[in-house]
Amino acid sequence: MPTRGYMEKLKNFLSESKRVLLVTKKPSGKEYKMAAKITGLGIILIGLIGMIIRIIGTLITGQ
Repeated sequence: MPTRGYMEKLKNFLSESKRVLLVTKKPSGKEYKMAAKITGLGIILIGLIGMIIRIIGTLITGQ
């Protein structure tokens, strides 16, 4: 009976999901702002690296 295996997997998944949700907590405003700043700096840094590579590539190829 393949249905029994799927039901067991579904029950396992739901119990694991419930356990994870019980452990998590909502971040404070300070934690949220810090995470947003770090994420923003990462995006800017990756963008700058990409722009520098593009400029170098343009200078090398002369286009």
